[in-house]
Amino acid sequence: MAKKKSVVKEITIDTYKRWYKEMYLMRKFEEKVGQLYTMQKFGGFCHLYIGQEAILAGAVTAIEPTDRMITAYRDHAHPLVLGTDPKKVMAELFGKATGTSKGKGGSMHFFDKERNLFGGHGIVGGQIGLGAGIAFADKYRDEKHVTLCFMGDGATRQGILHETFNMAMTWKLPVIFIVENNNYAMGTSVERTSNVTELSKLGDAYDMPGFGVDGMSCEAVHQAIGEAADRARKGEGPTLLDIKTYRYKGHSMSDPQTYRTKEEVEKYKEQDPIGKVQNHLLKEKAMTEADIKAIQKEVKALVEECVKFAEESPEPDPSELFEDVYSEPDYPFVTR
Repeated sequence: MAKKKSVVKEITIDTYKRWYKEMYLMRKFEEKVGQLYTMQKFGGFCHLYIGQEAILAGAVTAIEPTDRMITAYRDHAHPLVLGTDPKKVMAELFGKATGTSKGKGGSMHFFDKERNLFGGHGIVGGQIGLGAGIAFADKYRDEKHVTLCFMGDGATRQGILHETFNMAMTWKLPVIFIVENNNYAMGTSVERTSNVTELSKLGDAYDMPGFGVDGMSCEAVHQAIGEAADRARKGEGPTLLDIKTYRYKGHSMSDPQTYRTKEEVEKYKEQDPIGKVQNHLLKEKAMTEADIKAIQKEVKALVEECVKFAEESPEPDPSELFEDVYSEPDYPFVTR
């Protein structure tokens, strides 16, 4: 019997090189953001992605550039991996006019229309229904895009998840529901929030396919996202992926992390996805130590450029308070 051709994009050495550079940028950018926040360079809430980089790196290589993405408030890395100018991302954190949302969104509300990034949302679980809505629009227009709807494990306890799952399966919407399961909803472990700890089972009541995925492995994420995207494009509807990952830092910058031990954090760092990809490249002789150091130097320099750009960028003009409040309709109003 002939072997069935894989529907998932092939993983090549170039894929590993891309993963390494993108994850290293996410890591160094977020480390710098953490430093800047403690220096009070910008305010508000700040949620870092450090430790979870394999999810975005593996996801982006498995989808098409025209596919959509929506997420919660741990969202700095999403525009970076989609190709948004990192300088504009940093400027947005600083609340500057040169930011991705003209400084109006800040840490929790990143958008990039050109790259189909629909946020960055501060309300826990609020993006779940929106993700299904984006997918509904694509299906209504008969466009073969797929929406990746990210959420944390805490958001899976919100009621909107069940309403959305029901509609998404009934209408076979082209959406992938991705739980970035980092074990803790703020400071509350998954085990303390529900009797159902295998979050991939949450779609069972709606006959939604659900799978657990190793979120510390770019390869595993790439494969799972690729298969789910193929199902969605074929009109077979949504998939729920419980991607098990870990955040090395607290829920936010104000989190004292008293709910877990240092030993637990160090244990997860042994599975660090950046180190795994680096070791693979060296083992395969696809890169040398000098090549690795060159990338690291390049990324660190870029991050410093981002800080300089943000600090030197202008503040938004006060008149901007009245701009971008409403969207101009592309159809005439009917008056009675």
